[in-house]
Formats: sequence, structure tokens, C-alpha cells
Amino acid sequence: MKKVLILCLLFIGLTSVAQEAKWYDNFDEAAKVSKQTNKPILANFTGSDWCGWCIRLDKEVFSKKEFQKWANENVVLLTVDFPRRKKLDPETAALNKSLEQAFGIRGFPTIWLFGITDLANPKKDIIPYGKTGYVRGGATKWIESISPFLPKNQS
Repeated sequence: MKKVLILCLLFIGLTSVAQEAKWYDNFDEAAKVSKQTNKPILANFTGSDWCGWCIRLDKEVFSKKEFQKWANENVVLLTVDFPRRKKLDPETAALNKSLEQAFGIRGFPTIWLFGITDLANPKKDIIPYGKTGYVRGGATKWIESISPFLPKNQS
């Protein structure tokens, strides 16, 4: 009986780990996965270590199992970070800056949902579907705010 209980607990632990959504911090990797899976990219433009609303969005939405399940089924996750306390490598910082300019980011958090038409030049072949930011009400309300922007063959 003890062994069965331990196996059940182990299985539950492994199942919850397997459901955790993967966030990419490299645009090119996210673009490749997006093309392979035919899922749009959900890009989180964030100041992860200083922006209060970004931290709140992560705590209230992105860390919740409901969001992670939805994300695994519908999108490829990309973090485009602009930290103040930690240093990004120069290549990542430059790429994040170019993405910030390409999407016209004026504040954090800004979340863009978009598709890629061509991997040869993904930064120029972006199809924007919609954007949002922090939405009060937790994971359910936040998912409701972005889901209408999913391409019609999604959801």
C-alpha cells in the first residue's frame, strides 16, 4: 500500500511538472517552434525585475496552471525582457531592443500575439494578431482578454 501511495504521489508530481509552460527568451528559437507547431507567438515585453505590473501579471496569471495549460495548447511563449538589475548578454539585449521598436512598445507589461510567415526573415514577416497588458481578475480573465486574437484555426 505504501508503494502504491508513493508511486501515485510521484506520478502526480511528474504530471504537474510536465504541464509547465516553456518560455523562450530567444526570438529565433520561438519562431522555429511557432512554425513547427503552427501556433502563434505570445511575446511578453517585460521589466521582470523592476516592473510592478509585470511581476503581478507573472504571479497572478503566468504562474497559474490554468494559464500554463492554455498556453501549451495555443501559443509559443516568448519573454522579451528589459531588466535593470541583471545583465542580458549584448546580443539578446540588442535583439530585445529591436523587437521593442518593431512592436512600438511604450510601456510594460505589453503582450503581443503574432504569427510568422517566413523563417528566412521572421522579424520582417510578422503578422500581428492583437495585444494586451495586465488584466485584473487572474488567469481566467486574462485568457479571455487575449483569446479573441487567436487565429481562427486556434482556440
